[in-house]
Amino acid sequence: MELIQSFSVDHTLIVPGIFTSRVDYLGEYFVTTYDIRLKRPNREPVIDVAAMHSLEHIIATYLRNDPDWKDEVIYWGPMGCLTGFYLILKGNRASKDIYELILKAFKSVSSVEEVPGTTPQNCGYYRMHNLEMAKWYAKEFASYLEENADNDAIFEYPKTERLVTDDGQHFFDS
Repeated sequence: MELIQSFSVDHTLIVPGIFTSRVDYLGEYFVTTYDIRLKRPNREPVIDVAAMHSLEHIIATYLRNDPDWKDEVIYWGPMGCLTGFYLILKGNRASKDIYELILKAFKSVSSVEEVPGTTPQNCGYYRMHNLEMAKWYAKEFASYLEENADNDAIFEYPKTERLVTDDGQHFFDS
C-alpha cells in the first residue's frame, strides 16, 4: 500500500504551527488541507479530549461565521492523535496566508462564555466539554503563534526522506 501524504511528515521534527498538508484539485477549484498543530508530537502531552472537543465547536463556529472566510471553509476538526486540528479550505493559499485567520480564531476563544452546540440535539457527546481548558490551550497557542510569526519553521513541514526501491516499495529503517 502507498504511504499516505500525512505520514511522510517527520513527526520527530515537527513543531507547533500552521502547515499545508495537501492540495487537491477538484475540477472546478483547489482544496487545501492545513495542519494546525498545537503540540509537538510524541514530546508534549496531547490536548485534553474535552478541551479539544470544545475547541472544535468554538473554532468551527468562529470560522463558519467569519464574513471573509465562511464561504471558503469546508471542514475544521481534530486530529486523531490529539496534537492539533485539520482545516480544509477552498483555494490554494500558502500557510502564511491563513496565519491571521488562525490567530484571530484562537484569540476569539478567550471571549466565549458558552461552548456552542452543546445540547443532546446538537452534539454526539454534549457532556464532554471543558471551556476553561479550551481557553488555556487557545491562549497558549495564540501566544506561541505571535512569538514565532517570523519563524519559517512554523509554516514549513519537515519531510521524512524515504528510500524507494526500483519497484516502488518504501524502505523503512527500524
